[in-house]
Amino acid sequence: MLLRARRLMIVGAVVAATVGLVAWFHFAGRETTDDAQVDGHIVPVATQVSGIVQSVNVVDNQQITSGDVVVVIDPADFRVAVQRAEADFAEAEAALNAAETEIPIAAVTTQSLSSAAGAAVERALAGLAAAEARLVSARARLDEATANDIRAQRDLERMTQLLAKDEVSQQQHDAAVAAAAATRAAGDASRAAVIEAEKGRENAAGVLAQARAEQTTAATGPQQVEVTKARAASARARVELARAALEQARRNLAYTTVKAPISGVVSKKSVEPGQVVQVGQPLLAVVPLDDVWVTANFKETQLRKMQPGQPVSVLVDTYGRRYRGRVDSIAAATGARFSLLPPENATGNYVKVVQRVPVKIVLDGGQDPEHLLRPGMSVVPTVMTR
Repeated sequence: MLLRARRLMIVGAVVAATVGLVAWFHFAGRETTDDAQVDGHIVPVATQVSGIVQSVNVVDNQQITSGDVVVVIDPADFRVAVQRAEADFAEAEAALNAAETEIPIAAVTTQSLSSAAGAAVERALAGLAAAEARLVSARARLDEATANDIRAQRDLERMTQLLAKDEVSQQQHDAAVAAAAATRAAGDASRAAVIEAEKGRENAAGVLAQARAEQTTAATGPQQVEVTKARAASARARVELARAALEQARRNLAYTTVKAPISGVVSKKSVEPGQVVQVGQPLLAVVPLDDVWVTANFKETQLRKMQPGQPVSVLVDTYGRRYRGRVDSIAAATGARFSLLPPENATGNYVKVVQRVPVKIVLDGGQDPEHLLRPGMSVVPTVMTR
């Protein structure tokens, strides 16, 4: 009886040792924590324009797809803004067309005026030269007429003296009188011709001065063309400005229809019809349930053998069901470092506290077709470190 009891004790000890060894090997390669939860994206939906909410097309916890209209803001004012921007754009384009049309006209006009001014100066120079030649000729004829008049007057004086002595006939004296009168008239005509020639030269000089002034004005033609081009460039810039304003007005009109940026479940709806909303004001949130993961906060002492790619078993408290996954990445700092008030250990009252480091765990695909996992659910992940 005693021998049998000893055998049972030995067998029990061997079984206990075997179970203990198996358990040690089993749990020595596993790290687990209950400080973990399901995580996911929470996409806020905000308005990009201010206005009065016309309609809200969703309710809390409704499943929506990307592009669905969730909120409509009254678009009346924005349609008017688009019409005004279209009118401004059309006006700017018309001004640009007119300015661009003026460029070739200004260039041709400048070239024509320059050529005409040059020709006018040449004609005025020729006219002045001809007037000066006529003046020289008139003065020469005046000198000749003056000399003839002086000679005729002297002849008349002599004839008068000779007539008094009866040395010449009355007929000869009358002929001398007539000759003196003729030369006097010729001298007056020559003087009138000189005066007329001087006036002609003055007029020719005035024409030349005017032609040269027009030529100087025509010489500024290239600058005027550049001014016209500058006006066209300014008009072109106004067109671009009007185009940008029109595009912005059209965008604002499109923004009155608020669409879901991603597929998911509507959450945290805070908008109602008739409400006045401002730019950037959150209206609701969309949670895409097809892209969730687990954020597990492991103690720093548990990370010794943990690395990305290791398999993970995740127990979800809500359903009591396990999901398969793998370690995706380990955070670059402890959770305390990301808190609102990070701990400060330089006060002298230092107490060593084991820190926790967030570890991201991604789940294998196809395990949650019904999208039962929701961000915030508590889970218990177990990482197989070997």
